Parts: sequence; structure tokens; C-alpha cells
Amino acid sequence: MYIEDDFIQLSALQHYVFCPRQCALIHVEGLWCENVFTVRGDILHEKVDTDSFESRGALRTVRGLRIHSTRLGIAGRCDVVEFRRASESTSGDVVLPVEFKSGQPKDDISDKVQLCAQALCLEEMLNTKVERGDFFYGRTRRRVHVEINEQLRTQTEEIISAVHDIVSRKYVPKMRYTVKCRNCSLYDVCQPKAMNERKLQQYMNTLYTP
Repeated sequence: MYIEDDFIQLSALQHYVFCPRQCALIHVEGLWCENVFTVRGDILHEKVDTDSFESRGALRTVRGLRIHSTRLGIAGRCDVVEFRRASESTSGDVVLPVEFKSGQPKDDISDKVQLCAQALCLEEMLNTKVERGDFFYGRTRRRVHVEINEQLRTQTEEIISAVHDIVSRKYVPKMRYTVKCRNCSLYDVCQPKAMNERKLQQYMNTLYTP
């Protein structure tokens, strides 16, 4: 069990999957820069983070729901959570987290991990089982269904543990340039193409070697 002071934000999980160094720069060093991708995300979330709800028949939609898990030490907000009343063929209400993204489905599991973490929080808070989550991608304008299976749950809890380790040790991984760096809002801060300490020392030695 974690105390509230040791909670990490759900967004840290997506940052970690994208790049552990980016995660540490944001959640250890407290650095943040905007780029076109982060601005698009902010604009989209302004429409859903309204702390409101509405009911239509058997469906109740809650926006901006604050969630947490003391077992995993995570906290954040769901863009939308849909609660559908049980029918005669089902037992208990169906709980469905829905995450809004400005782009399109990613090749890695960063989005899925964030959605799974929301499901784990909802399960703990509501004493229920969340079988599925949805994404709504702004570029494609459609929903994508994600099964919250055991493999994804295991991956998510492993990533949560790794982020806790980085934050508790205040550890910032060394820079390593990859193609993903071009889309990172912290590119200018991180400078992944800059020489590391070893290469810099080797370069300095050549300057003074006769």
C-alpha cells in the first residue's frame, strides 16, 4: 500500500513507455515543454475534462472522474467513464473507461497501459471488474476497443513499478537518440544527440594529445 504523498500520475506511465528519460525529466526534474502534439492533446481534453455527468436510459456518463489506487500508488483522472446498468443477462453494472487522444493508434503499448491503469483504479475503488476500455482518436474519429486482459495487466503493473523506482531514486536515465526523439516536446532540453560524458572526455583528450 502507498500513501498519497508517494502516488505517481497516470500520465507518467505513458511517458515511461515512450522514453524512460522523458519520464524522469518530467516527473523527477519537473521539466515540461509544449509542442504541436501536446497542444493538440490539451485542446481535445478541454472538451472532456469538465467534471460533469449525464444519464440517458441505462447509460450514465461521467467526465473528468478522479481516480486512484492505494495498492499501486497511482492517481489521475479519467476522460470519461461510462456506467451501463445491468440487464437481465448480466450481473452488476458494466464500467467502461474511455480515453480521448488527438492522434491515431500508436505502435507501442503506451496508450493501452494508461487505459489499463485506469481500469485497475476503477476496480479497486468500485470493487468491480473492468473487462474493456475504449479509445476515441481525434484523427480517425472513431472508437478503438481494448481488452483489459491478464497480459496487459501484468505489463502495466511492471511499468508502474519501474516508474516508482525512477521517482523514488530520483534517477534520470542517460540520453539515447532514437527516431522517437524527433516528436518529443523535451528534445531541446534533453539534447539526445549531444555527446555523452565518455565521448566528450575522449574528444578532449584528442585535443591535448601530441
